[in-house]
Amino acid sequence: MRYTLYPIFAKLIGTLCLSLIATAGYGQRFAAIGDYGLAGPAERDVADLVKSWNPDFIITLGDNNYDFGDSTTIDRNIGQYYHAYIYKYRGRYGPSASTNRFFPSLGNHDYYTRNGEAYRDYFTLPGNGRYYDFVRGDVHFFALNSDPKEPDGISATSGQAQWLRAGLAASTARWKVVYFHHAPYSSGPHGNTVALQWPFQDWGASVVLTGHEHIYERLLVDGFPYIINGLGGRSIYPKGPKQLPESQRLFNGDYGAMLLAATPDSLTMQFFTRKQVLVDTYVLHRTISTSPQLYTATPNPFLDFTRLEYSLPSPTQVQLRVLNMLGQEVARLHQGLMPAGWHRLEWQRNGLAPGLYYVQLLGPGFSQVTRVVAL
Repeated sequence: MRYTLYPIFAKLIGTLCLSLIATAGYGQRFAAIGDYGLAGPAERDVADLVKSWNPDFIITLGDNNYDFGDSTTIDRNIGQYYHAYIYKYRGRYGPSASTNRFFPSLGNHDYYTRNGEAYRDYFTLPGNGRYYDFVRGDVHFFALNSDPKEPDGISATSGQAQWLRAGLAASTARWKVVYFHHAPYSSGPHGNTVALQWPFQDWGASVVLTGHEHIYERLLVDGFPYIINGLGGRSIYPKGPKQLPESQRLFNGDYGAMLLAATPDSLTMQFFTRKQVLVDTYVLHRTISTSPQLYTATPNPFLDFTRLEYSLPSPTQVQLRVLNMLGQEVARLHQGLMPAGWHRLEWQRNGLAPGLYYVQLLGPGFSQVTRVVAL
């Protein structure tokens, strides 16, 4: 019996190791903050939340330096909390990052003093510093300047818009994230910014992230996602007079930030409050694979529960199991016939001891494994 089981056990461990190697080479985790740049307890709390995630990098959705974008306040409002992510940081709060991990976009408050001169001097950014693009792994980012004073314009036919259109068309990245300050669509007190209602979806964007409204809102306009994330620390706005019919989620209960995770197959976007309460999750998926696929759990690591997703190209008998480090089954989350498509479920921890576990999707002729850590 010992000799019969050993090859099976070794094969299982080998499968787990190969899965870990395969999944270790890709994936980006980044944070997005908006309307955050006023030194104080709220910004500090959001910064602590973001740093607790240890993101690969941070993007901002404008209004980095309240109230007037002046050089006398910029270090206190930004460097005090985020200097470890800023390349060539020369402020007084600590050492600089060795490579840039902070990619801001301009807001109207950044523009009030000499059209954003302090902002451009403070950061080392690609391109002209007002709008630019960069690639990280599976994601191509396009940071725009939505302020009406932008020299290259903010209309859909402007020089800036044509730069974006050409960049999106040329990009081979799996995900194309466009971000800037003023919201094209909003249920907040500012309302829609019609000049920025560009045909982002037709041009090839995956999602548009904005700020300006000090709320969190996720909208689907003709099936395309727009997310407003303006609760980074300045203040909280009331809701507008009427919630747009395209609005899917609207929140103004506390300050917070977004955590985004990209893989070749999915882009997961979550908003958390500064008290680490998950408010909203939205996941973009690529076309369903021709073979069954199990995706990374979120959140991971987790305390009480995590969400699992998998896709099936056709109706299939599957098992979804949880294994410990010895390959022993400790929980069976599903067994039976599942239809084609995306499938999501929550795995409740239910007293399971802290440690490293493996979730296995098992079916006829296939086995997919992902690693999960219970805290």
